[in-house]
Amino acid sequence: MNAPRFYCPVALAQGVSCELPEGAARHAVKVLRLRVGDAATLFDGTGGEYRARIADIERVRVSVEVLGWRAAACESPLRVTLVQALQSGEKMDLTVQKAVELGVARIVPVLSRRSVVRLEGERAARRVEHWRGVAVSACEQSGRNTVPEVAGLVGLERWLACPAPPDTVRLMLAPGSDKSLAALAPPGGKAIELLVGAEGGLAPEEMRLAVAAGFVAIRLGPRILRTETAGLAALAAMQCCWGDFGETNHV
Repeated sequence: MNAPRFYCPVALAQGVSCELPEGAARHAVKVLRLRVGDAATLFDGTGGEYRARIADIERVRVSVEVLGWRAAACESPLRVTLVQALQSGEKMDLTVQKAVELGVARIVPVLSRRSVVRLEGERAARRVEHWRGVAVSACEQSGRNTVPEVAGLVGLERWLACPAPPDTVRLMLAPGSDKSLAALAPPGGKAIELLVGAEGGLAPEEMRLAVAAGFVAIRLGPRILRTETAGLAALAAMQCCWGDFGETNHV
């Protein structure tokens, strides 16, 4: 059985002792029922991971001793930014969690004209922090040692007005498009930005702005996919076509 993994954003090094973050410590004690002497794996988000053991437990405070570093990595060769229009309910949590598992490098939540939920100010900031926590938990579960960035919430039209980074392929999911993912040329090391609409899709005005900003509209087969399905299906298809899903040493 693999040792439980915890994100620990402090200076980690062999021989160092530190405390797990409050949420991780509570999970270790209340859910995993770890005891002094049990093994753990720590990562700080900068790459690689650290073997550790539980040194002390005091209620929900957990001290760990770092034993050594190992160069473990399972990052995708694709550098995909998911630009996801804000979804309602728990759909956004699901999208963030599964996108991280599927190897996304960055997530940009955007407020579109058809987004059912409207967030702003402190409420928006709290939701972004929540999604960042979801991303961390997904890294702990999936074995990733690099935590994808979850950017602050921004209006889609404002985001589209910013120039694209150099060497970036921009794709937009649009069911009526005559182009499919399989028909596209491999990105050849370029970064990818994938734009996905909310429950009602992207508004025509937003699609025109996206095309003007360099996005290519593509479809995923003949069926209409829900917003919480579409982006994840596209990420999985990209990993099959161009990424690491075809490697035989992965499960």
